[in-house]
Amino acid sequence: MQQSNFGDYHVLRMSDVPEIHTEHPRDQQPADRDGRDRACRALRPAIGNAVFQLTGKRLRHLPMSSARVKTALA
Repeated sequence: MQQSNFGDYHVLRMSDVPEIHTEHPRDQQPADRDGRDRACRALRPAIGNAVFQLTGKRLRHLPMSSARVKTALA
């Protein structure tokens, strides 16, 4: 152990970082790649809850298109 606290820790600068290569299979959908879509999945119920707090109406079907939102709010 070389560092005793965060102040002693050397943070890499962009010029120190080696070049990074990433590859993704072309046959997979973006949601299937390494879980990158997890944040988007968490947003869907949050948006639905926000609409419920504002209007008292539940949006229970995806995708939340403008037509479905208008129908639910009617």
